[in-house]
Parts: sequence; C-alpha cells; structure tokens
Amino acid sequence: MSFGKALCAASAIALMSGSAATAESLTIAIVNNGHMINMQKVAEAYTAETGVELNWVSLEEGVLREQVTSDTATGGGQYDIINIGMQEAPIWGAAGWIEPLTFGTDYDVDDILPAMRNGLSHDGTLYAAPFYGESSMVMYRKDLTDAAGVSIADNDSWDNVKAAAAAIHDPDNGVYGACLRGKPGWGDNMAFITTVVNSFGGAWFDKDMKPTLDSAEWNAAINFYVDLLGNYGPPGSEGNSFNEILALYNEGKCGMWIDATIAASFLEVDGVAYAQSPNAGNPVGANWLWAWAMAIPAGSPNAEAAGAFIEWATSKEYVQAVGNHPDFGWGSVPTGQRASTYAIPEFQAAAGFAAAELAAIDGAAPAATDLKPYVGVQFAAIPEFPEVGSAVAQEMAAALSGAKSVEDALAASQDAADSIMREAGYYD
Repeated sequence: MSFGKALCAASAIALMSGSAATAESLTIAIVNNGHMINMQKVAEAYTAETGVELNWVSLEEGVLREQVTSDTATGGGQYDIINIGMQEAPIWGAAGWIEPLTFGTDYDVDDILPAMRNGLSHDGTLYAAPFYGESSMVMYRKDLTDAAGVSIADNDSWDNVKAAAAAIHDPDNGVYGACLRGKPGWGDNMAFITTVVNSFGGAWFDKDMKPTLDSAEWNAAINFYVDLLGNYGPPGSEGNSFNEILALYNEGKCGMWIDATIAASFLEVDGVAYAQSPNAGNPVGANWLWAWAMAIPAGSPNAEAAGAFIEWATSKEYVQAVGNHPDFGWGSVPTGQRASTYAIPEFQAAAGFAAAELAAIDGAAPAATDLKPYVGVQFAAIPEFPEVGSAVAQEMAAALSGAKSVEDALAASQDAADSIMREAGYYD
C-alpha cells in the first residue's frame, strides 16, 4: 500500500478502538532479529515488576513492514507497540500515524546518538525510540585472508574486495568468498545494493526526483554486484538476507560479509576482523544508517502503558539488564543507540567490534547532497520509496539469479520507478 492510499484509508476508516489489549497487556510487533528475540526473555522481569503482560508478534523483516504499515495506516489497532525504522518514523510522525514520545529526565534523551535521534524525529520531535542502531561494515575471516596472503583495508576499493573474495573462495570445502544480501525487499537486498550504487557515484533520483536507474553508475554497480556474488557467493544468494547469512557465517561458510554492524554481536566463529565499507571512489553513502526503533500507533488505548514500556526497553537500565543477564552478557547488549554504552568497561572488554561499529555510524552521511538530493543512505526518505524500492528489489533478484540480464532488470526498474513517481505527482 502506498503512503497516499494508506493515508486516505486511514482518514476513511478513522481510528478503531482496536483489539490489541487492556492496560495490563501490550501487543508488540517486532522484527525477528537476535536482539529483539532476546528482549522477550529480558522483559520477563518487566512483567514481574509491573504486572503488564507482553504479547509478542515476531515477524520476518519484509512481512513485518507490510503488516505494520497496513495496520497503522488504517488504524487497525492490532498492536500497541511497533518496530519501525528511520525511513518510516519521520514520515509517519508528520502524518499523525504514530504518537510523539516524551520521557522522564532519567531517560537522558541526549545520550541517544545524534544520528539515531535525528533520524527518528520530525521537526525536532522524537516519534520512535531506538532499540538498537546500526551502520554497515565488512566482517571477514582474518584467518582465511592471512592464509591466502590478502588483506582488507578500511574503505578499500571494490576491486581489492573482489580479489580478496576470489582468494578465499573455496566452495569444495564449503567456504564462499562473499556472502551478501540477495533476497528481494527495499530493506533487504536494496539496503546493500544502494550502498554499492552510492559508492559508484549513483543515486536513486536526480534533483528533480526523476529515477536514475538507467544511468551508467547503476549499470556498473549492479554488474559488479552480480559478478561478485555470482562468482564468489553461496548458491541461492537471491534468497538470502540478514538472518540467512548470519546462519551461514556461524556455520563457517562465509569468508566475508558486508552488512549491518549489529551482526557482530551474534558472530560465533573465531578470528573475525572488521573494516569500514568499501567504495569505488565515492565514500559518501558507502555504509548505511538505520535503527530498529519502537513507536506507538496513533490513538492506541494503551498509549501510556506502551510509552512506559518503550522508555524501559530503550533505556540505560535495559542495557545493564542484558549485560548482567545470565543468558546473554555484555557482548550481546543492543548497541548503536546510546553513547554511554560504549563507555562501559565490561562492554568494551566483550565487544571487539565496538570501535569499528561506532566509526561506521559516525561516518554515515544521510543528509542530502548534490549527488544524492534526498535524505537517507540506503533508502530515500520519501513516502513512495518503499513501493519504488520493492519493485526494483524484485528486478535485482532476477538479475542475480540469471532470470534477467542486468540491462533488462535495470530497464524494468527504471520504468517501474518512473511510473510510481509520476503517479505520485513529482513530475508530469
């Protein structure tokens, strides 16, 4: 559902009373990533202390986006708390779909990293609180690169990265040189692909917001991506996104993974090293910026209880609760959201990735530029982007699988994006 259509539906239906819960029960829609799954167990203490029952709806990333968007836009009332990110929060806040958030002074909103706070706000008002934040970086098996006599540097060239992938690629022994997202979705394969395009000097739209997928930069970037993953990636890469690749990496099957910094919390193999994202001459936009955050749908009958839970779940105290939890510990705390986390000695000792993660977040460049005339790194912060990105994602997966040539996939992508943007009224 496009933003405009959904907003019309929301106006027509108005806000239903919903079936979500009573004040003693909250229904929470979360993405099925590791930190969110861990929260279900950590939050048992919250229920014990407050008496508030928590009903969890854990969904795969693409499914979550579809269901939460539809329900929130139409005032469906299924959820008291929803996981959303930087693409949605400012737009939905401006549209009145989600409630503004205000917390007590002990919450210390100024401790939230500026990149995260700004990305989840509209006109200075916070509409979603970051549960964890991330950029992207290279996570590679240094034992394999050392054995092959190759190295990966911060902001390395894509050519050097490809050479390293070729050197460590050993499919006969179950090791693939590069594991990268291929599963279609604007927040799945397109998150990674967009950073590659950015680094090649491309962008989604020009200064008039006309799509530029028929540009030489997009052609070069997608040909590179298809060649790299087609030659040195695991079979069936067009079906892999974050969770699938995390499983492959922890099975020892990935020599290199360029993805969300948050993945480092869950890597279980030895000898992992980190590097800042590669580029092809344009470092701006080579690493993405994102937060999985918590928001309250507008008109929720349980907004007060939902706000209290969000305040707890995104607080300094929550970080301490995970760090001191017998099942998790300091290497498993949610990161990328609060500056204070990076100053905790126990976290510093447990998280070898911390410095690389924080450098990636600090180095992300979401602001509009002459090259990229819109806010956002791996997405464009416009209401129509999910529809555009999802259409292009299918074409990129077809190119990766060999069902289409890169040229045909890009031509179809340009046509689809142009149609959506014209219908939205950006140009005639």
